[in-house]
Order: sequence, then structure tokens, then C-alpha cells
Amino acid sequence: MNCLDYYDKYKRRHGKKTSPWFQAFRELVTFAKLPVFAQLMILTAGAIGGAASSLIRVPTEVVKQRLQTGQFASAPDAVRLIIAKEGFRGLYSGYSSFLLRDLPFDAIQFCIYEQLRIGYKIMARRELNDPENAVIGAFAGAITGAITTPLDVMKTRLMIQGSANQYNGLLNCAQTIIREEGPTAFLKGIGPRVLWIGIGGSIFFGVLERTKRLVSQQGSAGDTKSDPLKQQ
Repeated sequence: MNCLDYYDKYKRRHGKKTSPWFQAFRELVTFAKLPVFAQLMILTAGAIGGAASSLIRVPTEVVKQRLQTGQFASAPDAVRLIIAKEGFRGLYSGYSSFLLRDLPFDAIQFCIYEQLRIGYKIMARRELNDPENAVIGAFAGAITGAITTPLDVMKTRLMIQGSANQYNGLLNCAQTIIREEGPTAFLKGIGPRVLWIGIGGSIFFGVLERTKRLVSQQGSAGDTKSDPLKQQ
């Protein structure tokens, strides 16, 4: 007897008294039993979005972090001098580490968000409102931010090293950090990172769900106006 069979047996025994936690559990198990392609859809969507945006985000991240460390006086100066000293490739310093951080980040965040939302929606037995979506988004962002902090540390080190080349690639960066600073160095900045990504996740997913609902409502209204039978 698998988990779903146990759930069905429990529901027949208790009828309408079935625990909402069991309903949420059934939904998650049902998701897990989907074909592999279906399970990976959410993960893949997040990863593809992250890969596409990285073409713009990496140069802006490089410039931002070098400005924050006082290497340049302004953004235009940063772009000009980085290209002059390191070539156009310098704007993509740490690109591999950025992808290593952000592709898992986007995939994990969307997956956690969807699963938390599914479980809460089934327990609540209704559509979720904007504050609830925002809170779930905050949890998803905070959890994902904590998980990916070591990757963020390595990405930052590689991006700000400039032409000094303190680290020779991602693996060397990880080995050097462990040797010189110890494993705990991979968790530097985890508190602020969890805080700001949690806030960002709250805003992002709250606005996302609100926008999806507005677009859906406008689409339904447009279909009704264009179909004479629906107006009767």
C-alpha cells in the first residue's frame, strides 16, 4: 500500500473529517508521481529565466560590486576602465559562478514557492489572497537565499578580484577559501542575504500572483464581450 492508498483509506474511514494536512500531503505525493518531465517543468522554467537574464545581470553586478568596494568612482568609469584593463570579458568576471548560484537559486525558489502554495491552498480550501502569497514568497526566498549563500560568496570573490586574479576559477576559489578561512567563510553575510531576498521574494511573488489574476480577469472579460452567446 502506497501513500495515496493510505490517504484514501483514511478518508473513507473519517469522511469529511479528513485532516487538511493529509490533503496537502496527498497533493504533494501526487506531484511527485508525475512523469519526470512534468516534475522538472517548474525547475526548468526558473533556470531558463535565470540564464536569459544573466546576460544583463552579470555586467551590472560586476560594476555594482566594484563600486561598492571603492575600486571606481562612478559606473561609467567602471565600465570604461574594466574594458580597458580586462577587455569586454572583464564585465563577465565570475560568470560561471553567477550561473552556478542563480540557476539553482531560480529553480529552487520557484519550486519551493509552488509547493508551499499548493499545500497552503489545500489546507485553506480557497484561493489565496495577496498577503498570503507575499508571505509564502518571503519564505521561499529566505530558504533559497540561505541554501545558496556559499555560491554567492564564491561569486562575489570572483567578481571583485579584477585583474589581480587571486582565484583561478571556481574550484580554486572554493579550495582557497576553505584553506585560508575555513568552511564557515562560506556563510558570511547569510543574515542580510536571507533578509533582503526574503523581502524581495515577498514583493516579487505577491506582485506576480496579483498580475496573473488581473490578466486572467481581463482575458475572461474580453472573451465574454467577443462571444455573443456568453452575453445572453
